[in-house]
Amino acid sequence: MSLTEILLRPYSPSRPLITHYDDATGSRVELSAATLRNWAAKTANWLVEEHDLEPGSRVAVLLPAHWQTAGVLLGAWWCGAEVVADPAGADVAFVPPAASALGASTAAAVSLDPMGRDLGAMTPDGAVDYIAESRVHGDDFLALTPVPGTTPCLAGSTVDDVLAAARRRAEVKDLVAESRVLSTMEWSVPEGILEGLLSVLAAGASLVQVSNADPDRVDRHRATEHVTVTQLG
Repeated sequence: MSLTEILLRPYSPSRPLITHYDDATGSRVELSAATLRNWAAKTANWLVEEHDLEPGSRVAVLLPAHWQTAGVLLGAWWCGAEVVADPAGADVAFVPPAASALGASTAAAVSLDPMGRDLGAMTPDGAVDYIAESRVHGDDFLALTPVPGTTPCLAGSTVDDVLAAARRRAEVKDLVAESRVLSTMEWSVPEGILEGLLSVLAAGASLVQVSNADPDRVDRHRATEHVTVTQLG
């Protein structure tokens, strides 16, 4: 079973799973477990149907901590891809609009727009618009190829290894399903993803991710979102 299926299985569809703040723009976006699952499914379908990805294929993710990044990561893992930091030799590299994906077979520019708008005419030359291309794909993913626990998943670590590491970190932080975690950590590969995202999901908890965090607003976010655990980057 893929890492994504294991992580998302305990969540009820309507439960808020990721709430994303960008203090630089003042935006707030809340995704339920069902909505995040849909984004992950669209991503997995796009990767398989348009780029022939299969378990063990390499996908580079060079994105900030963002709700769209969560959809990218979970979609990649759902179809069995290995998430890496280096675009060289990757089948697909997910990058912000102005970044380079040198060496990847396909550069997928991610808009990072708070409302999920695509790039349209602003898509960089030589790249594809991830939001525009993936949103037309199905809201569910039916894997044709199983993803064994020994499949490389994150920077060389297998599905089984990553899941065990995420659960250990959740236990150290005393995270439980009722936890509401505020984080300002970036999702670097692999450490930031393990600590900032996967430990939360492994506990069945919910995440309040704050990008471009304004220190003067952190306490307000804690109170507004009924945060029980804080992890600052």
